[in-house]
Amino acid sequence: MSFYISLNGLKNSQTDLGVIANNIANAETNGFKKSRTDFGDVVAATALTNPKMVQGIGATVESITQNFELGPIEQTGGSLDLAITGDGFFTTVSQDTGKTYYTRNGAFKMDQNGFVQDGSGNVLQSFPVDANGNPTSTTPQDTQIPATNAAGAEFASVAVGVDGTITASYADGSTMAIGNVTLASFLSPEGLKKVGSANWEVSGISGTAKYGSPGTGQYGTLLSGNLERSNVDIAEELVGLITAQRNFQANAKAIDTATQISQTIINLRT
Repeated sequence: MSFYISLNGLKNSQTDLGVIANNIANAETNGFKKSRTDFGDVVAATALTNPKMVQGIGATVESITQNFELGPIEQTGGSLDLAITGDGFFTTVSQDTGKTYYTRNGAFKMDQNGFVQDGSGNVLQSFPVDANGNPTSTTPQDTQIPATNAAGAEFASVAVGVDGTITASYADGSTMAIGNVTLASFLSPEGLKKVGSANWEVSGISGTAKYGSPGTGQYGTLLSGNLERSNVDIAEELVGLITAQRNFQANAKAIDTATQISQTIINLRT
């Protein structure tokens, strides 16, 4: 039995090492959220087993839990670089598949058609607004900035307020409210499904998205000209790496010891 207990220990340590390695690899990924490996002991016994004689049969990986604490905020100066000060997520929709994604990476830019999107072609969602910038609907839509205004003046610049209002400026000095950035929150964000590029999808564990505007509830306000960096602490991960390596070595040593005991028994002479 000791062979299998230690073998499971090796696999668990390998999983832990993989999670830590992934954290370290994404230390420079904007909006990335680190994970940790949670273990649980395994016990098997029957109703007739003396509770004072119950022996554990190893450990198992119970979950790989995501940590959504706020990462460091870095100033960039880009008007469409956005950071969230609260618990909200940006909402984007893929132009190719129509799928909805949620992200903390606010590095957005305009494409040739005026759509505000991330580096993967997912369009930022916002609430439609009136001329004063007040939301007129709670249904998110694609954020698109017109190349010219009603007078035919060409687009000059764009600004995003702390309340999420997107305002475009034009060459004739006029401004136009484009939309109000849509933020999403979840009952259990740890249950969101990773899909890569610092994006998540909803799952049965996370629950459905609840939409709102920046500056309301726990969504947080927006900081234009800033980006949220990865929340990975390299020093913390290196300490965890050493611990996981020691655990792996200890389990390997346990297998080696069990092998030597078995070999001693086999070599016994009667």
